[in-house]
Amino acid sequence: MDEAEKKKCSEIDICDLFITPAIKQAGWDQMQQIRREVTLAPGPVVVRGNLSSRNKKKRKFADYVLSLKPGLPLAVVEAKDNKHTISSGLQQAMGYAEIIDVPSAFSSNGDGFAEHNRAAPESEPAETEFGMEAFPHPDVLWERYRRFHNIADEGEALVQQPYHLDASGKEPRYYQLDAINRTVEAVAKGQKRVLLVMATGTGKTYTTFQIIWRLWKAGTAKRILFLADRNILVDQTLVNDFKPFGTAMTKIKNRKIDPAYEIHLGLYQAITGTDEADKIFKTVSPDFFDLIVIDECHRGSAAEDSAWREILEYFGNAVQVGMTATPKETEYVSNITYFGDPVYTYTLKQGIEDGFLAPYKVIRIDIDRDVQGWTPPPGMVDDLGAPLEDREYNQKDMDRTLVLNQRTKLVAERVMKFLRATDPMSKTIIFCEDIDHAERMRKAIVNAAGKLAKDNSKYVMRITGDSVEGKAELDRFIDPEEQYPVIATTSQLLTTGVDAKTCKLIVIDRTINSMTMFKQIIGRGTRIDEDNNKFFFTIMDFKKATELFRDDAFDGPPIVILTGDDDPNEPGPDDDDQDIGEGGDDDGDDDDETTGTCKFVVSGVTARVMNERVEYIGSDGKLVTESYRDYARKQIAAEYRSLDEFIWHWNASERKQAIIDELEQRGVILENLAEVVGKDFGDFDLLVHVAFGAPPLTRRERAEKVKKRGYFAKYGEKARAVLEALLEKYADDGVETIEDAKVLRLQPFSQLGTPMEIIKGAFGGKAAYEAALRELEDEIYELAGNE
Repeated sequence: MDEAEKKKCSEIDICDLFITPAIKQAGWDQMQQIRREVTLAPGPVVVRGNLSSRNKKKRKFADYVLSLKPGLPLAVVEAKDNKHTISSGLQQAMGYAEIIDVPSAFSSNGDGFAEHNRAAPESEPAETEFGMEAFPHPDVLWERYRRFHNIADEGEALVQQPYHLDASGKEPRYYQLDAINRTVEAVAKGQKRVLLVMATGTGKTYTTFQIIWRLWKAGTAKRILFLADRNILVDQTLVNDFKPFGTAMTKIKNRKIDPAYEIHLGLYQAITGTDEADKIFKTVSPDFFDLIVIDECHRGSAAEDSAWREILEYFGNAVQVGMTATPKETEYVSNITYFGDPVYTYTLKQGIEDGFLAPYKVIRIDIDRDVQGWTPPPGMVDDLGAPLEDREYNQKDMDRTLVLNQRTKLVAERVMKFLRATDPMSKTIIFCEDIDHAERMRKAIVNAAGKLAKDNSKYVMRITGDSVEGKAELDRFIDPEEQYPVIATTSQLLTTGVDAKTCKLIVIDRTINSMTMFKQIIGRGTRIDEDNNKFFFTIMDFKKATELFRDDAFDGPPIVILTGDDDPNEPGPDDDDQDIGEGGDDDGDDDDETTGTCKFVVSGVTARVMNERVEYIGSDGKLVTESYRDYARKQIAAEYRSLDEFIWHWNASERKQAIIDELEQRGVILENLAEVVGKDFGDFDLLVHVAFGAPPLTRRERAEKVKKRGYFAKYGEKARAVLEALLEKYADDGVETIEDAKVLRLQPFSQLGTPMEIIKGAFGGKAAYEAALRELEDEIYELAGNE
């Protein structure tokens, strides 16, 4: 192929004809080691109003990922067509190499390769260029990977231990691979304490399974203990992610550790207790377990006086892996002090930016009695005749020491107003101050829901530690296939580990001083569930809890700090609403809640909403107040600097759909804009009106202008009939419809013949038809520059 022909090749052609053969010739197996067109991350979901769209412009997409074995990536290769230079894609490849934590990044245009070596010694250049015939062998890049990650000879076999291959084809996401590989490599280096920090909804349990699987299959860990503190977490793990362990796995029950099994799943409450006789973990030797994985280890394992800590210290020779979404780092307790620095961290912010986690919008609602305070008149008594304290009650008092029934009613009515305006069947969790508050909120929602609650008594349920009926409905609440319950009122039972991926609304009517608890509550909504059209969630905040989003500690790096953001006196997840496992209290937490506080209940005091605002995640990850219209305007302006520039591109484009597709990559979805501006406007008018303030015309108005100009007179009868029908299609459905060749298969065109018969008979051929279609579009937008 000569140079001129090569310049005409597409990027795909360059890959097929030059890059892939060069890599194969270097000794790479095309089926096992070479992966092409690898989507590392799908791109973030943008939310404005009740609309959402995925910004595909920000997706992470590698042309090649080269792996020693499945799940063990070594390098990234970025391809460009031959009109680019050899190194044009190198910066992009370096970015992807950093994401998947490999040392080797390559770029090629088919003439040669440019290389960036993150593991290069100081005496050697980090970047070089070489010919197509000189691509490195897998062994070369493996040695480079070993040097980069400091893997010794004795650890090589463990690091290369294969993943479990799922029959369904499920593969770890890039950050899960990073977490798994970094953990296995840490163990291969002899590290005994390993901490993984991964945001809720990112698949910690699946990640844990692959870690255990590889260590188990390699023989590094022959007996494994997986510890959790809620029965539902163990049961979910047993039947879902850990299912491949089969008969080698058991759940610890009946206060017995059975040595016939290798994989043991259990509640720490099931193997320990206050009395020495209850500590059944001591019935086996301290060397019985080789590996202990502690799920949600922020919830007590780090505390020096916790029951978890006693178990960990007893099996002190075992490798211990802590998994958490919210490392507990305060002056009172620190995971890092025990486990050491995390070997890998994947934050909520990263998950949202990548598009793996659902973003959120925040509705902040201020109630007058919370913000302005309320002082009872002298001598006032509550509903039971108890005299109220002569002081000002404020937000922190509400539903802790003072119950204003009108306030509870107001919150319930505001929640139902939102649900009725969006989807009254959206799964909703309302976090209350305590069990008593959760019950009163349940009653208030029943009354506010009206017919919805009358039609099904399980429309709203209280799901708390003391409610047998409510807890029995927990599985149905989190099951995407089950409609009911729709709304769950709770205190803390649903803060941790419960996989409620269809949850679309989180209501916070609880004072939150703990950053750890706040992260866990937010985590109930962060799972994306495309099958059920759940791409984002809403936080309705009545207690200013979402101010914590503005705290640097919310999504910053986990470090040991000297002043606590967790109040040791605030009831934590270990204090109430806990799960009861099999066998009663032996296998679960106490379900009693003791607040130790006397509450005053008052019915006659009014409450009203005094302020409300809606905020969204901005491009910088911060909360902003912005409508979908404002968001779209900014995105269009980023692509086109002026109205004149946009009009020029629109008129010059052979296919208007290309411009529409380009803007869609930025998250500007025309269907969403139509919801905001009006459904009768054409694509052009929607865009110029929103971005530049130009007065819009409807599609019908533009079509009528074309008809009045007598434009069709120059065409023959058959061509005129086709063009008039195309104009009607534009008026009804938009320009993208008439640009699609399939339109000629629809009515009324099908009455005129097949698409080929229409094109040839009416216009004389494809080129003439396309020219006529282009001229029709020019007529539709003829006055665009003057409007």
